[in-house]
Amino acid sequence: MSHPFGNKVRVRVNGIVMRDDAVLLVNLQSPTRPEPFWTPPGGGVEFGETMTDALTREIREETGIHTSVERLLYVSEYVKPPWHAVECYFLCKEIGGTLLKGSDPELSDHQQMIRQTAFITLHEMKSVNVIPEFLRHRLPDLLKHGAGSPEWIH
Repeated sequence: MSHPFGNKVRVRVNGIVMRDDAVLLVNLQSPTRPEPFWTPPGGGVEFGETMTDALTREIREETGIHTSVERLLYVSEYVKPPWHAVECYFLCKEIGGTLLKGSDPELSDHQQMIRQTAFITLHEMKSVNVIPEFLRHRLPDLLKHGAGSPEWIH
């Protein structure tokens, strides 16, 4: 059975939403990996939709949290056929809503991937399976010291 996200290049947007020293993460059982993992909320940009509109929509759909987008932090690329995504990670500000386990409206009930949503502290991120891996190492320093230009992660 083919997956609606496979065999094409997808532009994805992901939000880094902080609450004190914790980051908003979604626990997924994704077809891209054999084991569940934690990742920032986000998803694909639809044709005619801006990246910032797509990001606020995706975060709201997946977590119930309403956000505003502040700035681009990272750009990375995931290539493991049949999956290929260019992923942009933005720092976002929480402006409302209530944390919940949302869904992906483009997926049927039996294809849903979200298992849980939570604010995970930067310390706790060291002991959970966080994808992409670079977030575990780079995010704490970025939040502590700030950053200039967005970073390309290979």
